[in-house]
Amino acid sequence: MRIDTLSTFPDMFSSVMGASMMRRAQEKGLLDFHAYDLRDWTYDRHRTTDDDPYGGGDGLVMKCEPLFEAAEAIAAEGPAPHTVFMAPQGQPFDDALACELAAEERLLFVCGHYEGIDERAYALADRVISLGDYVLTSGELASMVVVDAVVRKVPGVLGAATGADNESFSDGLLEHPQFTRPASFRGMDVPAVLLSGDHGAVARWRREQQLERTARLRPDLLRAAAEAGRLSPVDKDFLQTLGLSAGL
Repeated sequence: MRIDTLSTFPDMFSSVMGASMMRRAQEKGLLDFHAYDLRDWTYDRHRTTDDDPYGGGDGLVMKCEPLFEAAEAIAAEGPAPHTVFMAPQGQPFDDALACELAAEERLLFVCGHYEGIDERAYALADRVISLGDYVLTSGELASMVVVDAVVRKVPGVLGAATGADNESFSDGLLEHPQFTRPASFRGMDVPAVLLSGDHGAVARWRREQQLERTARLRPDLLRAAAEAGRLSPVDKDFLQTLGLSAGL
């Protein structure tokens, strides 16, 4: 997979993309990453990428001319990218969307900054994404989150072949609790079933923990899983023991 970013602060990506899993994905040849500087497509001596908004108001707005020219030049370097803008009005980002993006051959993230982006630049977007109902300093930060979530879905990036299949949200539920050595620490013991060697019992315990944790912390996810038919009769029987069968 190839991922490109276009922003006024391309150096912001260096630490994230040069460490841990993102670095290993590139070393394995599974990810080809490029961070482009929007200022390379400006022509005044101040390398201006923003200007005052028409109609007045606070802040500065990113100009559409360098965005169009840069996006078109980057797209011409290879297969046509699926172009993504990060903005508050976008589609809420979730695990299902990460899977969709991971299936693309090439992604281009256009990162906003300042007060916003000239509305005409959104004509370049194949998709507009929002991380949530809050405001960040820059689109670079938001795009890093999306890139990380997407790259994890690329086959071969995670060490385990099914590593991404068992994480939170992969089946619409939260992940079960995890433990490692020591078996006892300050009076807190690892559940005995995890030490039993009974793989069937471990699998049942983990599923029940998923259900219980999701019911307690994210009941909205549990309802969505039920409506989508992702809960088995065994799951529903367990939820009955928690007094949560209504509506499922």
